[in-house]
Amino acid sequence: MQRPIPMEDFALKETSPHLGGGGVGGDKLTSTYDLVEQMQYLYVRVVKAKDLPAKDVTGSLDPYVEVKLGNYKGTTRHFEKKTNPEWNQVFAFSKDRVQSNMLECVVKDKDLVKDDFVGRVVFDLNEVPKRVPPDSPLAPQWYRLEDRKGEKSKGELMLAVWMGTQADEAFPEAWHSDAAAVPGDGLANIRSKVYLSPKLWYVRVNVIEAQDLQISDKGRYPEVYVKAMIGNQLLRTRVSPSRNANPLWNEDLMFVAAEPFEEHLVLSVEDRVAPGKDEVLGKAVIPLQSVDRRLDSKAVNTKWYNLEKHVVVENGGEQKKKEVKFASRIHLRICLDGGYHVLDESTHYSSDLRPTAKQLWKPAIGVLELGILNAQGLLPMKTKDGRGTTDAYCVAKYGQKWIRTRTIIDSFTPRWNEQYTWEVFDPCTVITVGVFDNCHLLGEKASGNKDSRIGKVRIRLSTLETDRVYTHNYPLLVLHSSGVKKMGEVHLAVRFTCSSLLNMLHIYSQPLLPKMHYLHPLSVTQLDTLRHQATQIVSMRLSRAEPPLRKEVVEYMLDVDSHMWSMRRSRANFLRIMNVLSGLIAVSKWFDQICNWKNPLTTILVHVLFLILVLYPELILPTIFLYMFLIGIWHFRWRPRQPPHMDARLSHAESVHPDELDEEFDTFPTSRPNDIVRLRYDRLRSVAGRIQTVVGDLATQGERLQSLLSWRDPRATALFVTFCFIAAIVLYVTPFRVMAIIVGFYLLRHPRFRHKLPSVPLNFFRSYGFKVDPFLIRH
Repeated sequence: MQRPIPMEDFALKETSPHLGGGGVGGDKLTSTYDLVEQMQYLYVRVVKAKDLPAKDVTGSLDPYVEVKLGNYKGTTRHFEKKTNPEWNQVFAFSKDRVQSNMLECVVKDKDLVKDDFVGRVVFDLNEVPKRVPPDSPLAPQWYRLEDRKGEKSKGELMLAVWMGTQADEAFPEAWHSDAAAVPGDGLANIRSKVYLSPKLWYVRVNVIEAQDLQISDKGRYPEVYVKAMIGNQLLRTRVSPSRNANPLWNEDLMFVAAEPFEEHLVLSVEDRVAPGKDEVLGKAVIPLQSVDRRLDSKAVNTKWYNLEKHVVVENGGEQKKKEVKFASRIHLRICLDGGYHVLDESTHYSSDLRPTAKQLWKPAIGVLELGILNAQGLLPMKTKDGRGTTDAYCVAKYGQKWIRTRTIIDSFTPRWNEQYTWEVFDPCTVITVGVFDNCHLLGEKASGNKDSRIGKVRIRLSTLETDRVYTHNYPLLVLHSSGVKKMGEVHLAVRFTCSSLLNMLHIYSQPLLPKMHYLHPLSVTQLDTLRHQATQIVSMRLSRAEPPLRKEVVEYMLDVDSHMWSMRRSRANFLRIMNVLSGLIAVSKWFDQICNWKNPLTTILVHVLFLILVLYPELILPTIFLYMFLIGIWHFRWRPRQPPHMDARLSHAESVHPDELDEEFDTFPTSRPNDIVRLRYDRLRSVAGRIQTVVGDLATQGERLQSLLSWRDPRATALFVTFCFIAAIVLYVTPFRVMAIIVGFYLLRHPRFRHKLPSVPLNFFRSYGFKVDPFLIRH
């Protein structure tokens, strides 16, 4: 068992950062950057040069520009044998790290031994102008090159130099002085980018029938089925019950496909001629671009498709595939279902619930703005030059839009100060923010590495007040095989702006998912399989972007492994259920105290209230709703003032046994030794045995209720039937209010009139038989 967790270290901390500007000169950021702190940068745009003098003996020049500011130095790419090169590259130097008042832009000639000096342009930083968007970009100017003595020389360099902030348009693509140690092929992997998830469709293939199949063995009944495949997704129909050359299925197969459609639907009709041996009777290849799209539950038209078969023929000792076309056909109904939402996230943490078809989208109800300010106290994630280091970046996902911040090199307290915006269509959604360690700074040399997970944070929009800015340090809690661990904190600013309060309130009355999920629901097994395929498609497509959003990052954000068995999660869910039922248990204990007259005054007041409700039953529902209203108003003063966050206690992570954690982190199938697997299996059997006993007891009580009128026990059933007849007559002639008062007062009677023995009805019920008698029991 690990030591108890200090909960104050894992608490959400409210902060008061200086958002929206307020720099040295009092400049303010634009309204699109009002959720981050202002960061000053010196920008240098190197556009082009002209009339550069030749330096080699051959009269050629291989020019490049070196931009120097103190100890920081950035270089443009070089051109071979060109005296009028064009670069159009931007360099950004953080003002916080400026160690010099002079900026040098030096033009050099690339040589094998030593690069030659061509000329330079020097700027005094005190004379550099400031620019804040939405001002137009600063126009570059021509500057005459100077030699080392400061005298004018041949050649001119076009430059633009200005002081700006991270709101500048040049910021995302600029070379940053913070990343001076990153090689050129690794620069693309550290820049901020916005990605869009591919548009996902459910592909419904209704396999109806086939005609005129060519069965090779006419002397047996064929066992024909259809195998359908899109990419790496493969599904089969059942074997047709009509064992002839015209089989029937009428079976639906569901797939996931993404636009643009790269794979075709391949259908193969096969005959199971022997165990483990299938014969292909024909194939059909259907491009998904030609498939009909539907927005509702209306059936699309069916089509007949010809089945083609390739046979191997020998021609002069060589084997060749020959296509044989014959009259075999397959009858299909295929459509792209646009009325569903393709689930690629955990249903508990979905960020988008809209249907695939854009025609069915409703207007946006608001805007979500996220400012990713910084992180604090990050732990070393890898070792470099004998010391621990972390190259951190953030990924945020909401709806179809993914964002990735730039990577801050070698820092345990990175500052990003980047702001992003999403349209909101449903407040009952969640935004996920993950922090990762970049392991691809070396470009192609690091192609086999995987980015490490540091932690992630989820914020549910329904817990946010509209038009309020939330600024908090969120703890990054990660469960390792050694226990729960705090990897640091990420500082976020969040604001949810609602365009129409009435529209947002109307959303709460609407179904959570599109209506096709309710008109033609998919089974739980189908949804799990389709979600797995959707996450694979999304991770594959995003990993092919440039720079890629890597597969391990996407899978972590989408909770791909959340369905795996865990003793810890099972125990945590059981405790959650008990916590939900604790209210009913408390009410039953309170009622027991009333019945036993623990507090006579309270019991008398309950008697009075009971009489009032019986005599005036129309007050029952108003009283209940008024009580809930008053409780809600009373709790308003203690309402949460900050978004919920990861709770280690609720997750049952602070007292979990190390072996249970090792089991949770085990691979599937297991990679542990046989003795450990046997120990865990025995433990699982013990837990399952207790659950089996509880489920059996519940089934017993239900079967006793069902057996009251079954005459299984003729004497007990005769007693119960007689009691029902007498009760019907008594209730018919006795007013309901009188009967309710009698029953109520009987239940609330004083302990002096009670017996410790069970009541007669309870004794009768427990003595009744149930269906466990025929059960087979181990001997």
